[in-house]
Amino acid sequence: MTERRPDLTRPADLHHLQFSGPLRTQKPRYLDRLPPCNDACPAGENIQAWLAAAQAGQFREAWEILVADNPMPAIHGRVCYHPCEDSCNRAAMDGSVSIHAVERFLGDQALARQWPLPMPDKNSGKRVLVVGAGPSGLSAAYHLRRLGHAVEIREAGPVPGGMMHFGIPAYRLPRDVLEGEARRIEAAGVTITLNHKVEDILAEQAAGGFDAVFLAVGAHLSKRVDIPGRDAGKMLDAISFLKSVEEGEPPQLGRRVAVYGGGNTAMDAARVAKRLGASEALIIYRRDRDHMPAHEAEADEALEEGVKINWLRTIREIDTTTFKVEVMEVDDNGRPQPTGRFETLEADSLILALGQDVDTGWLAQVPDLEFSRDGSVVVDGNLMTGHAGIFAGGDMASKERTVTVGVGHGKRAARCVDAWLAGGDYADPPRNGLVTADMLRPWFATDADTREQPRIEDDRREAGFEEVTLGLDRESAVFEAARCLSCGNCFECDGCYGACPEGAVIKLGRGQRYRFDYDKCTGCAVCYEQCPCNAIEMVPEADPATAAEVTS
Repeated sequence: MTERRPDLTRPADLHHLQFSGPLRTQKPRYLDRLPPCNDACPAGENIQAWLAAAQAGQFREAWEILVADNPMPAIHGRVCYHPCEDSCNRAAMDGSVSIHAVERFLGDQALARQWPLPMPDKNSGKRVLVVGAGPSGLSAAYHLRRLGHAVEIREAGPVPGGMMHFGIPAYRLPRDVLEGEARRIEAAGVTITLNHKVEDILAEQAAGGFDAVFLAVGAHLSKRVDIPGRDAGKMLDAISFLKSVEEGEPPQLGRRVAVYGGGNTAMDAARVAKRLGASEALIIYRRDRDHMPAHEAEADEALEEGVKINWLRTIREIDTTTFKVEVMEVDDNGRPQPTGRFETLEADSLILALGQDVDTGWLAQVPDLEFSRDGSVVVDGNLMTGHAGIFAGGDMASKERTVTVGVGHGKRAARCVDAWLAGGDYADPPRNGLVTADMLRPWFATDADTREQPRIEDDRREAGFEEVTLGLDRESAVFEAARCLSCGNCFECDGCYGACPEGAVIKLGRGQRYRFDYDKCTGCAVCYEQCPCNAIEMVPEADPATAAEVTS
């Protein structure tokens, strides 16, 4: 070992000079880092923590950790596009942890066992109105209620759920699951008033004595496109189409159905058309697959069910059931460019799935509200609009319109409203440094491929709206949770405890982790080098952050 030279100006170094031989130039310190799954979650879930509880078989504890951030895990485990898994460090080994599948398992356990959401232990005396019972509105109401406020949701539709109900088909999100999650939020003390369309927000706020308002209306308006001759054929917009099917009044589509668009709604519209009896469902999209907005899995499932996709095609003209489409080419920037080459396609119906907008016309009379060019409401960093006390989130204030983004907006809005009601602004808590795959040393991990979720047989998929993807069983859920590498946070593997040659690592008991005895530590860094999750760092001997530990 190379001898380390002491700093004779420091009493601590003189102490070690007398008793410890060669002096330390560095010492270890435990720390917590930010795992990439937590960092990527739009709902801000503490994923690593609830996975740890799940792998120990502590399912209710795991669910309680989960619902501290997201009150609808049974929904999210089905419809979230799980960016957490795209960021999972285990992808560099044998595949990402199937986080959404474990989340669904916990959510389904909670519904089956009727676990109640936590009730507030205080009453602030404040009242908040939430407009819209979609994911953002339900989330905001739940978190506001947990903070002690009285909350009422006013929803124009006949059921809670918003676009989750009318925009996501039942084969992806069974209605009993959606209803169960919404009713549990109601049971936690949130009032949900249905069939109540808010048209004058200031009048309703005043009449109800509400101290603040959160606007969470979903994007229910389909975008339009100008196509010459478009009135000659049978056309529907995707949102109205999906809504009519949900209401039990599906339109007559004919044998061949074309869907114009490349997002998740387009995939759903085509899959629903097949379930309604269309022998051919064709998606027409102007970009290639690499640049489609739809999630990869959505396109895969559509193709599995017999949906055809014509990439790099744009509709130029319509003559009754004949479509003139132009072939496109993708340029170096990924943008489609016309080629001047044309094809003819035949279809009995055309469903337009080109995106959705939010109806904000009813807010025009509210002073100081501003709107972006796309019609969304302008909000500040605390999600408050230009009118004091009126906040907005979800589809109304975000270009990324997903269920999980909406739930995250709802949670943040609740915290911002709570801070505003108390006379202040919400401040984000400090974030730990992110841990990446190259920082790990997973000596304990062996190849353990992801446990796949089972799916129903192909012939059952086209026969109706039965849920396609099934959940994990108990054993598979525990196995999948145990694949988590606990990136950046100590999980008490005893690696440092067993590796230290000086006995300088002291176990503090289950769940309490460890501490260093710096009177014994030589700074050899063996503990640091073997820590599989990078929960130990080596710091200079003079680092003031550990001065108290050194002298204690």
